[in-house]
Amino acid sequence: MTDIEPRNSCSDRLKVLAEEKRLQVIRLLLEGPKHVGELQQQVDVEQSLLSHHLRVLREAGLVTAERDGKAVLYRVAPDVSVRQPGEAINLGCCVLDFGDREGKEDEPT
Repeated sequence: MTDIEPRNSCSDRLKVLAEEKRLQVIRLLLEGPKHVGELQQQVDVEQSLLSHHLRVLREAGLVTAERDGKAVLYRVAPDVSVRQPGEAINLGCCVLDFGDREGKEDEPT
């Protein structure tokens, strides 16, 4: 008998975030919900490729989408907790910290 990891396991989510553009989308969404057009301008990819990345992020349970008139509004999924707005997310198994460490001294552990 083999153990099967649940869908959207930590390793699955980390694999999804290992792609640079998807990680960039998550970082932008940490600032707050955004429409596809806003994301496209800031991520600088073709609309079809952005749609692909957003679908992968949705399937991994990292983002949600809702209709806003003719547009679609994306946000970080509710089960992915935002630790510090714009700086870190908690995936349940690990915390991804995007805080700017440049110029800061290492803190003792």
